[in-house]
Amino acid sequence: MITADSTLKEVYSTPIGHDLLKKVLMQMGMGDSAIKNPITGNVKLKNLPGLSKLMGQKIDPWFIESMVHLINSESGRPGDGRGEITKKWWKEAVFYQIYPRTFNDTNGDGIGDLKGIIEKLDYLKDLGIDALWLSPIYASPNDDNGYDISDYRAIMKEFGTMKDFDKLLEELHARDMKIILDLVVNHTSDEHKWFKSAISDPDSKYRDYYYLYPSDGSAKLNGKTITADEEPNNWTSFFSGPAWEKYGPDELWGLHLFSKKQPDLNWENPEVRKDVVDIINFWLDKGVDGFRMDVTNFYSKDSLRNGDEIIGDMFGVRGIEHFVYGPRLHEYYRQLHDEAFAPHDAFTVGEAAGIGMEMAKLITSENRGELDMVFNFDHMETPGHVRFDDYVYDLNFYRDHMIEWTENYGNDCWMSLFYNNHDNPRMVSKINNDPKFRKPLEILLATMLLTLKGTPFIYQGDEMGLVNYKFKNIDEVTDIESKNKYAELVDGGISEDAAFATILAGTREHARVLLPWKESNADIPEHLIQKPDEYMHAIYKTLIELRHKHKALVYGTFTVTNKSKGRFTFMREYKKERIMVDLNLEAKAAKHAFNDPEYKTLFAPLADRGNMEFLSPYEARVWIRH
Repeated sequence: MITADSTLKEVYSTPIGHDLLKKVLMQMGMGDSAIKNPITGNVKLKNLPGLSKLMGQKIDPWFIESMVHLINSESGRPGDGRGEITKKWWKEAVFYQIYPRTFNDTNGDGIGDLKGIIEKLDYLKDLGIDALWLSPIYASPNDDNGYDISDYRAIMKEFGTMKDFDKLLEELHARDMKIILDLVVNHTSDEHKWFKSAISDPDSKYRDYYYLYPSDGSAKLNGKTITADEEPNNWTSFFSGPAWEKYGPDELWGLHLFSKKQPDLNWENPEVRKDVVDIINFWLDKGVDGFRMDVTNFYSKDSLRNGDEIIGDMFGVRGIEHFVYGPRLHEYYRQLHDEAFAPHDAFTVGEAAGIGMEMAKLITSENRGELDMVFNFDHMETPGHVRFDDYVYDLNFYRDHMIEWTENYGNDCWMSLFYNNHDNPRMVSKINNDPKFRKPLEILLATMLLTLKGTPFIYQGDEMGLVNYKFKNIDEVTDIESKNKYAELVDGGISEDAAFATILAGTREHARVLLPWKESNADIPEHLIQKPDEYMHAIYKTLIELRHKHKALVYGTFTVTNKSKGRFTFMREYKKERIMVDLNLEAKAAKHAFNDPEYKTLFAPLADRGNMEFLSPYEARVWIRH
């Protein structure tokens, strides 16, 4: 049991304590060496507030209390992960994420559709893709581009019909390809029939499906009378502003961690979980192969107490300590696994923002019967930065993160590999914007994605060599998160130009522009059209072929041979096959990391054949020895 008298070293030995301290230190721009230091490691939690003042930081007793409460909510411990790797199709697969709205438009309305995906299946199969992940295709009013679902058993009209989906499923399986759908059940749309009934009928069973409270003074929360003048607690939304909105004729306060049109479901209610299981089985019975689960670690809320302001400032959302890893999370996962996923042998990967490696082990270890993988996002920003910061991303941090996870995650867990998705700007644009380095950087990122240990997820357009777009003003941005943040910044006194510069640095819109299958498109301004790079398409195809051909790139051991500044060299070994990956992480030439005549070049598209002793800026090479 962790108490305020526990030392940092003792806290670090627990799964949640380990991950929390790493995140806190990362936000402070520090590494975990501070914990491993025998002096600082023996500092007691109760002494942190005083020490933090000396360091120019701010930690108060409530921060410590919140931290202790969260740490003690988990009694489990991960296994040692030393067993043999279990072979699974999803470990060997290369996934391709499709954001349907901007993938391929076949009817000329400027919106991608299911027929557009069917039209490109041969393209994707030829590229080497094994499985697709589709962002939400369900009926939705599109407040958050489909992540606000009004009917889980219907297709969004702009995308097509259920008949179109059935055809897509048939065509995919005919090509020996698989498909996973986005499962968005932390919240629904406020236009879902459950929510409509909940706010219109005081006797509706669906009122207990959400976090709804009367605002007339007749109810209390955490000992405080709830009134119309003040939100029930101080939680904030990921999309800016309070996490509470008044709904319906009775002006019920309702919790929404995201948009006000995305009210949170109350997973404490067993009827909610039963209905979610029914939704999952509906799609699995159709033949869907699994799910990517949206904000999956937010299902369980441990209370609705006020959030700590320091933690809120540190992580950008107040109240997060109460729902990032709730006390019944594992119970909920196991119910979904036992009643839906396992009977269908379905694959699952959970979006797990805020979850570190030790907590991820407790979710994905094979003997726990919960999820197969998680998406961890700690590598997406360097320490001390958030997505909307305009800064240069340091690939040395990415290398160190990947080494730590790969060496410590264990053989009974499996990593997801990605650097782009629908929620982030293009990574290549964050590293170095000099045009002469664009191609080497894209090749470098692709090489790491497809040679490291784990399952790679390519995001649509990666293989086209797409970069961030040059939006001219906020009107060209449709993303609700960005629009809300822009308004919040301007309302806070920031100039419109400065506010837009912030949005430009971090908006999700960079990844959500219609793919440039055509040279021109009447629905897209000329400055927002990029030309697909056929060379990068060939690079991705080659690397995917190598991964399929060489099991060392899937199940092989991982040994780092060079992690000096600007360098990343590692070996993958499986049976008699040994593959060496040599990467230059900087914008200057670097000496080749090894010299062994038994190794033959497997992949070196930018190598100077007359001078193989040096790697050019951001160059990637792959070697093999049998």
